[in-house]
Order: sequence, then structure tokens, then C-alpha cells
Amino acid sequence: MSRGYLYVLFFTAIFLQAGAYGLTFMLPRLFDSFGADEKVVGSMLFATTISTIVTVYFSGHLSDYFGRQRTLSGACIAISVSLFLYGFVDVVGISLVVASLLLGFGWGLTYSLGPVVLSRLVNADMRVRFFTLLSVFVMAGFGLSPVLAAVLEGAGFSVRHAFFVTAALCIVSAILFLFLDRPIKAHAINPRAELPSRITRAALSGVIASRSFLPIMMICLGASVFAGMINFQTVFADARGLNYASFFLIYTITVVVFRLILSRFKGGTNPYRTIAVLLYVMSISVVIFIFSGASFPLYMLVAVLFAVGYGISYPLLVTVTANDAEEHLSAQTLQLFALTYFIGIFGFPLIAGWFIVELGTWPLLAFVAALALIEATLALRRSLN
Repeated sequence: MSRGYLYVLFFTAIFLQAGAYGLTFMLPRLFDSFGADEKVVGSMLFATTISTIVTVYFSGHLSDYFGRQRTLSGACIAISVSLFLYGFVDVVGISLVVASLLLGFGWGLTYSLGPVVLSRLVNADMRVRFFTLLSVFVMAGFGLSPVLAAVLEGAGFSVRHAFFVTAALCIVSAILFLFLDRPIKAHAINPRAELPSRITRAALSGVIASRSFLPIMMICLGASVFAGMINFQTVFADARGLNYASFFLIYTITVVVFRLILSRFKGGTNPYRTIAVLLYVMSISVVIFIFSGASFPLYMLVAVLFAVGYGISYPLLVTVTANDAEEHLSAQTLQLFALTYFIGIFGFPLIAGWFIVELGTWPLLAFVAALALIEATLALRRSLN
């Protein structure tokens, strides 16, 4: 198999399973169909957080034992089962908890091991380009799945059918990852056996003591901002009489286009300064959203600015994390990056759901804006050192 064909199949597998995360944005709508509120959504995603944290911690152990591609394949099967359960459940109970735990297990493995696999196929000079391409396919997957849900609803189906369709796509992804096991090993830039990936106490201490620890903490803040803006976007849109599908479509197109255009951009001579500027743009978008009301043009402006700020800064953060990591701790560093990301992505909705039910959307958005400004300022401080 040629290297180009390998990349096509690998990124296709990434794209197909990424839609599962995008459907978490539809959980408020799904849960509302059987009388559950945003607090329940937050609680289920908190269960996903716990599952994800445990899974990411042991992802290295699993991949060392089964192999990275086989582990990725099994993770996609777990995600598929999770989505089927979400589609069938019509009451808050154990099935909903199991679905949430399986989602955390599967998504934790695919998200943390994907960059590790890719890093073995490309050298350091190509990391920005290929990590950006990886993020493009992830973004396209989870950004378009809410649009798929809206299209299905418009065609007379329910939001549940989007979960069933995406579950089937995850099975295809599992088959592709399994098929790519030998080709990826054959095309590794270093023919030696894979270094251990498991996270140990010594490895954890090494990562915390390295320069990569700051971007690892920053991504947790950024993921919280993303979750606050995106996970309950259907709630925000419905309250303002706006179309959530338009937001997701414009956001996804903007991110994909800019990431493709900038796929060779390494952040300039001072990547952290570039990241800081982008994160301040993200902060501005949240502030505009607070005061935009029912204005559709401003809604679209928020989608574009948030896409530029968060969407472009993310692959740069992945790259500086990988470049700042100690070589022998590269796999563990990327896994911890994914772990803190998931703490924000799946953990913050618990806080956000409480805000919405008890205080309303305005205080939530104000809190999200504050987190965005903190992350941007941390990047600015590192750029000055």
C-alpha cells in the first residue's frame, strides 16, 4: 500500500468516527424528547468524563497489549454501541449511563491514540501540517453530524436516526483501523518497535516538569470554552429563535477552510504569540454572542470568529505540546493532552447545565468568556518568556 493511500484511509476512519462527538451537541434535544433537562445532559456527560479520564490513563496499557490500530478498532465498536443505545433509550436510567460510559471509553481511545499513531508516520518538520489535517477531519466529522441531524429532522425523521446512522459509520471506521494495522507499521518513519505508551508515575512527573505542561493545561480551558459554547448551542439557538444548524455549518466550513489554508503554517517565529492572538479572537466572539440577541448576521459572525479563534489555535497547541515534549515521553504527553481536553469537553457541561437551569444562559456565557480570556493571557505570558 502506498503512503498516500494509507493517509486517505486513516483520515477517512478518523472522519467517520468523529461524528459521534458531534452528536453530543444534540443530547439536549434528544433528552428533551423524553422530558430530561440540561442538568441530566451535564450529569451524563460527567459520567462520560470519568470514563474518559480512566480510559485515557490506561490507553497506553491497552495499546501496548493489543496494538494501537486494534485498540482504535475496538474503540470505534464501543462508540457504535453507545450511539445505538442513545438512539433507543427513552427514559433516564442505567442504559443511558452505560451509553455515556461507552462513549467516554471509545472516544477517549480514538482521540488520544490518533495523534500518537500519526506522529509515528511523519517527522517533526511535517507535524504541523499533518496534525492540522488530522484536526480538519475530526472537525469535519463532529461539525457536520449536527447538520446531518437537522437534515434528517427536516426530512421527517427524528434526531434518533442521526445516532443510528453515525453508529453504522463508526463500524466502518473500526474495519478501516483494523485493516491499516500492518500498513501503518510498514510505513513507520522509525522501524524500531513502538516505545511504551503507558502512563506511569515517573512519566507523569516528567510531563509535568516539561514545557509541554502549560499547553496541556491551556487545552483544558479551551475545551471548557468550546463545550460551553457548542454543547448547548441548540438551547441558545432555540431561546433566541435562531437556527443551530446554520451555526454548526458556518463554524465547520470556516474551520476546515482555514485549517487547510494554514496546514503548512507553524505559528511563525513565536507560536505562543500567534496562539494568544487567536484565543483573544475567540474571547471576543463569546462576548459578541452574549449581546447579539436574535440577530442572525451577528450569530454568523460569532460562528466565524469562534471558528477562527478556537479552530486555528487548537492544532497549533497540539504541535507546541508535541514539540515541547521530551522525546521518550511523546506518547504519554499527547495522551495527557487528550485527557485534560476531555476533562474540559465532557466535564464542563455538568457546570454549564447547572448554570442554564439555575442561573440562565447569560451568566454561563460570561463565565465562558472569562475562561477564554484566562487561556489567551496564559499564551501571551509564555510568548514573552
